[in-house]
Amino acid sequence: MAQYSRIEVAHVMKETGLVPLFFHNDLEVSKKVLKACYNGGARLLEFTARGDFAHEVFGELTKYAVAELPGMIMGVGSVTDAASASRFMALGANFIVTPVLREDIAIVCNRRKVLWSPGCGSLTEIARAEELGCEIVKLFPGGIYGPNFIKAIKGPQPWTSIMPTGGVSPTKENLEAWFNAGATCVGMGSKLIQKKENGDFDLEKIESLTREALQIIKSLRI
Repeated sequence: MAQYSRIEVAHVMKETGLVPLFFHNDLEVSKKVLKACYNGGARLLEFTARGDFAHEVFGELTKYAVAELPGMIMGVGSVTDAASASRFMALGANFIVTPVLREDIAIVCNRRKVLWSPGCGSLTEIARAEELGCEIVKLFPGGIYGPNFIKAIKGPQPWTSIMPTGGVSPTKENLEAWFNAGATCVGMGSKLIQKKENGDFDLEKIESLTREALQIIKSLRI
């Protein structure tokens, strides 16, 4: 059961401006990456459940976060149907992110007051998502649409909150473009969760990049 309501999660998304995205099928590796993000200041993580037994890893990872990382809000991404959303919410997911707009997922998440963020690529999809109770829309793939898409959407719909995912990197130039266009927060995966040449995750780099990205985002809002 979720520890945080959808309003609380939306507030943290807006306040911090950053949602790291990550998946690994090894629990101990996942704990280390999560801890690196947490140490860098992140207070949300989207576990992109794309592998076999992802629900088992997520369940244990969430228990670890609850016990060891106070204030860390765990969510799940790449969810494609209501049954999967329900399973992950039963394992403690505080938010659900989907690659497409699915009304069945909206229904099960709204019933539990859990934030859901659907991937949308048109104003019509965004409007429909908001009619279904969406607080923050995911723009995916963000790199294809670009910051100008958000700027255009905010014209007729200034109330819309958008989280671009894909095409986002932890550089001042990139983050400035997104937030100046009106992004509420950004989702960031491989550009943030980086690996060493040997394939191991670079935990120190992940922590420092997370901290730097959050500092840049904060400076853009002053």
